[in-house]
Amino acid sequence: MRTEKQYLLDEVNSYLEKSDHVIVTNYEKIDSVQTAELRSTLRALGAEFHVVKNRILKVAAKDKNLPDVSQHLIGQTAIVVGGEDVSGVIKALKKFHKATEKNEIKVGIIGDSELSNEELTALAELPSLDVLRGQLLGLFTQPATQMVSVLAANPRSILYVLKAKADLAV
Repeated sequence: MRTEKQYLLDEVNSYLEKSDHVIVTNYEKIDSVQTAELRSTLRALGAEFHVVKNRILKVAAKDKNLPDVSQHLIGQTAIVVGGEDVSGVIKALKKFHKATEKNEIKVGIIGDSELSNEELTALAELPSLDVLRGQLLGLFTQPATQMVSVLAANPRSILYVLKAKADLAV
């Protein structure tokens, strides 16, 4: 392999090592201002946006034992890697696509699974990671709250009876 191609392959391999997920997008008709805006949005989420050559991405994905996505590598391609909250990254990409009608998601790879655009859309509709953590915490505290409520029910009932008796006496 020529040194230029080896350099590009090493660069794409370094991108793929940054996270356990890769989102492959279409990079046609996006100007530099929109690219900078998208990169800024993704950077806030801890993700990175990189334009790559299809053939180099195909070889790099094979080297990393990722699913074969070569049928999706048509036209200009960019990848999005990184970010702790995959759902948030996909939401940002979907929002950008909806606003500009550009940069459509082709396919996603999470772990060793290939996800279609529809599956990624379903993933994007999930609540954010912070909301999910809050819901989980609520589930953990719910039994304790219910237990306190049950333990307090008998003394409360006795108090209501005594108050009603006192109101009748007056």
